[in-house]
Amino acid sequence: MSGVTEETPAAELERARESGRPVARLPRWERHLGWLYLVLLLGAVAWLAWFPRLANAYNVTLALTVLLVIALATSWNILSGFSGYTSFGHAGFFGIGSYVGALLIFYERTSWIPAVILAGFATALIALVIGYPTLRLRGPYFAITMLGLSELARIVVTAWDSLTLGGQGVYLPILRLEPPVTSGPLIDQLRNVVHNNQNYYAMLLLAVVAIVVSYAVGTSRFGLELLAIRDDELAARAMGIRTTRIKITAFALSSFFPGAAGAIYARHVGLIDPPSVFLVIWSIRAIATSILGGQGTILGPIIGAIVLTLVTEKVWETDPNLYQVFLGGLIVLVVLFIPGGILALLQDRGWLPRTRRI
Repeated sequence: MSGVTEETPAAELERARESGRPVARLPRWERHLGWLYLVLLLGAVAWLAWFPRLANAYNVTLALTVLLVIALATSWNILSGFSGYTSFGHAGFFGIGSYVGALLIFYERTSWIPAVILAGFATALIALVIGYPTLRLRGPYFAITMLGLSELARIVVTAWDSLTLGGQGVYLPILRLEPPVTSGPLIDQLRNVVHNNQNYYAMLLLAVVAIVVSYAVGTSRFGLELLAIRDDELAARAMGIRTTRIKITAFALSSFFPGAAGAIYARHVGLIDPPSVFLVIWSIRAIATSILGGQGTILGPIIGAIVLTLVTEKVWETDPNLYQVFLGGLIVLVVLFIPGGILALLQDRGWLPRTRRI
């Protein structure tokens, strides 16, 4: 037998009847789930695109943070959620992407939009290079290795001060804001809003692309092969799945988005240095978000990002020192009491169908 095949709902239903197992029918709307996702995504994007016209600077920045976490968590989920290879490397990819994008702008090699794209491809290329040796490890060995590589990247960036400016950090030009346009043609008002919120719209586009890629992976044969690797890699290899190629491809896809997000973040804050962009908290946020929402799902990282970011924002307002304690404690509580995350809890109660397309 070569490869993995996914049964149609009718075939699975017939097989369940023959085996005498109880059959739980999926709701009729589940067959239209793809279209439902498309409508929800378009509606959310339209509302978020209009949001800066309605909100103040603080709320726009908070929304940008939510989109950043969605991009990080969704991309982490592509590798770790679907294949089971828990990675702490997102902090490293985020930091590398921040520096690639920032240095391209600082040395005036390119404008900021190409810098963001090149930062993403740079981290994806690094993932391709280190993927073969590191993905031969599994479990805590892979996690520790990725954590070590992130720390190695921080040390290299700090020491290579002739290029990266070392510990003094990289300053980027501040975006010059135009006076708000509240009258006149609507197109001029929209152009004014987009100009004054370029980083926000770039992060929105990146988050949307990450979600679309996650859906494509989760509903494809490629995603099914990743799930087979997660369940039993030896059995998947015996079935003819090219596990090494599948894992490296997922690793490269997963690493593109933190690199691009890091470049947008660098331009947004205007100053980056190794201690701020290589913090392990970037990996922890991606992991905690996916676990809270439901790793190995499409909607889980999105739900987790919204809930976790808004809650942690309140925690930060109360006491900044409790922030990391809260994230660590949340991971422990979720693993102990709802290991499948919010989506699994909803599925157990029958509010959502049990399908990998969720």
